[in-house]
Amino acid sequence: MFGKKPILVAGAMSGTSLDGVDGAEIVTDGESIFEFGSAAYLPYSTQERSVLHESLGKWPEDGGLERARDIVHAKHVEVFSTFGEAELFGFHGQTLAHDPKGRGTHQLGDGAQLAQRLARPVVWDFRSADVGRGGQGAPLAPFYHFACAKWIGAKAPLAVLNLGGVGNLTWIDPQKDAPEQEGALLAFDTGPANAPINDYMREYFGKDMDDEGQVAKNGHVMESVLEQFLCDPYFRKLPPKSLDRDAFSKMAGLVAPAAAQDAIATLTAMSAASVINGLEFCPRPPEKILVTGGGRHNPTLMQMIAEGSDCAVCKIEEVGLDGDMLEAQAFAFLAMRVAKGLATSAPSTTGVPHLTGGGILSLP
Repeated sequence: MFGKKPILVAGAMSGTSLDGVDGAEIVTDGESIFEFGSAAYLPYSTQERSVLHESLGKWPEDGGLERARDIVHAKHVEVFSTFGEAELFGFHGQTLAHDPKGRGTHQLGDGAQLAQRLARPVVWDFRSADVGRGGQGAPLAPFYHFACAKWIGAKAPLAVLNLGGVGNLTWIDPQKDAPEQEGALLAFDTGPANAPINDYMREYFGKDMDDEGQVAKNGHVMESVLEQFLCDPYFRKLPPKSLDRDAFSKMAGLVAPAAAQDAIATLTAMSAASVINGLEFCPRPPEKILVTGGGRHNPTLMQMIAEGSDCAVCKIEEVGLDGDMLEAQAFAFLAMRVAKGLATSAPSTTGVPHLTGGGILSLP
């Protein structure tokens, strides 16, 4: 059904920050990027975000997910419907729970239903196969990050840092020929990123985020609390490794006694320190760190990361890529790989014992 010829594929991503659905098109054969297409974004309403937030941490057997599922489906159908020429869709769904060494992973949404509503093939359930074979099921974007490094013509090792609800880092050796080649990639979740900051802002300031990092900028970092946070065993664990959005929910308790501005400053410093700690695991120091995800719009967080790093730290737009749509593009790329039977994860990206091709292809 899908041969060697590049086609127009659309992907979508609804991250753990619960801000909305990103959608983007790329022309790809599942190995290289040939062209970038159009993009779309639909924010969740305050009510929709509240329903999704209440569903976080739930598993399929918990029930009571109908409203959240309807929201996820409706919003994705609306986004995907803007891409009238796309021949294939990549649907990640909404991650509600992630426990790869326990109960598994749960991305809310049924791609088969979307295939019927869109009358196009849809690839979905990207993570379950990896988890089922002993992998972390995350992060999954590294294979696309490798293609991006090739597209920008990188020669020296570099890192792509995604600052979403959770932070994840992909170290890339662009001298390798393919992402599945040994030594081409190392990927892992660094720690919490925007999620604890946003949660605190929502509860204490009635805002969805620390806009421009202004609250953190005007607060003071509690160094003793930061040191306590960095004592968590996760930061000594060798990658690959991954986290659930609320794996560090105790952060709220650590900063609870502080003034609100100081709490936000400290939570921001925790996110930055997680990244700086993670850089120590890179096989070789990256020449630069390209930052994507919502956290790149927080100058205070970006400055904290830059001050603790020995290389340039810049927004991914500086190399001609779209930081708002990178993950949506990644699931378009991975959808094409699944459709062609190619691997989507490797021991160096998720810790899965062998190269694994995840995902389900549902036809209309």
